[in-house]
Amino acid sequence: MANVWSWLLIAERTPPMIRLSNTTRSIMKSTFATIVSSLPADYADLRFEENRKVYIAYEGKELTQVATTLTSGGHVRAYANGGKAVSSFSDPGRAGPIAQAACSSAKLVGASRERRLQVAPAPVITEDFLITSESDPRKVSLKEKLDLATHYNQIILRNPNVITTETIYDEFSSRRIFVNSDGSIIEYEIVYVCLYGLVVAKRGDIVQQVRYAFGGNTDFASMLDREQDLKHQIAKACELLDAEPAKAGIYPVVLDPSESGVFIHEAFGHLSEADGLQNNPSFRAKLQLGTPLGKPILNVTDDATMPGLSGSFEIDDEGVRAMRTPLITEGILLGRLHSRETAAEFGEPLSGNMRAVDVQFTPIVRMSNILIEAGDSSFDDMIASIDNGYYLVGAKGGQTSGDQFTFGAQWGYLIKNGKLGNMVRDINMSGELFSTLQATS
Repeated sequence: MANVWSWLLIAERTPPMIRLSNTTRSIMKSTFATIVSSLPADYADLRFEENRKVYIAYEGKELTQVATTLTSGGHVRAYANGGKAVSSFSDPGRAGPIAQAACSSAKLVGASRERRLQVAPAPVITEDFLITSESDPRKVSLKEKLDLATHYNQIILRNPNVITTETIYDEFSSRRIFVNSDGSIIEYEIVYVCLYGLVVAKRGDIVQQVRYAFGGNTDFASMLDREQDLKHQIAKACELLDAEPAKAGIYPVVLDPSESGVFIHEAFGHLSEADGLQNNPSFRAKLQLGTPLGKPILNVTDDATMPGLSGSFEIDDEGVRAMRTPLITEGILLGRLHSRETAAEFGEPLSGNMRAVDVQFTPIVRMSNILIEAGDSSFDDMIASIDNGYYLVGAKGGQTSGDQFTFGAQWGYLIKNGKLGNMVRDINMSGELFSTLQATS
């Protein structure tokens, strides 16, 4: 088994609910730093988290869930003798023995590996990155959060065409300590709040649904006073009841920012995550830096430093500063998203894209805010350039398999002779990534 797995996972029970004082956190920083610096490892790090999740859900008129969950625990990674091991723990008092066990396991794994794992150098950071928000959701009462979800849910249900709803308030906050054997000692926070859901409308045998979402950042106020935005989505769900289905065929399309964002995230972005290419020689060969992927107008960027977005952060879960990473520049593949491990293996720069869901998971390479940079053409110019095609609006799920993709759109409009026409529904877009990128203009 050891010659198959590149790392070994050791997991304990689900972490219990505890909250720590600032004094305790300071002691833990010092203790954890001593633990990782004393390990007989080539590299080691330790992350400890206090997590809080608030979740409120409506299905139609029924309030199905109101929950606040607190969890805490830690996660250790050790590189030794060319191997890697990771371990999660719930009791901070056991961090030392758990770290020692991870180090021993890494040595065992490394003894049977042909390719030795190592990490790229990274700057040592001794700094805190705590979030200050003008409307911090952590300071808002549970009643206010429930009242907001109830208010929006009731607005949807008032429409006579609506048969049911899904309304969800989702809030996650995490305070984390990170130390590594290089000498980094960091305390940082993650805060994310979003209110999203589904409008389901029906007339006769036709049922249509439209999604909505507000927030997606650190600011509770970004979800307030969104009644008009919600009513717009309700109106679109009702308009779809009168729309004709899109006709099957091969068409040029204009994608709105939501749809183009999901396309570039799912179809291309995941192939930019270097840990997914480590054991995929076929795509690694196709995605060598310097490979032409599109026309000079095509520019794709991953940028965690953009303020106020759901993928924004200052420091990743590997203790590397967040940054802006150009991936495709003027049609040429010039960048990739990395961990310290993959950056060492590929011989490429760090990008600060390692993130973990919580202490039960080791960090993996993941996008932050990935986007197609704006070109010079106006919306009207893009529509005018198409004789027979579609304008597609709003992401609606999808899937990928290698370089093949299928995505839905919430609604769309026929483009005929350079002008927008009637609304269409039941839209699915399929294609192959590389030919689609080459055709993007």
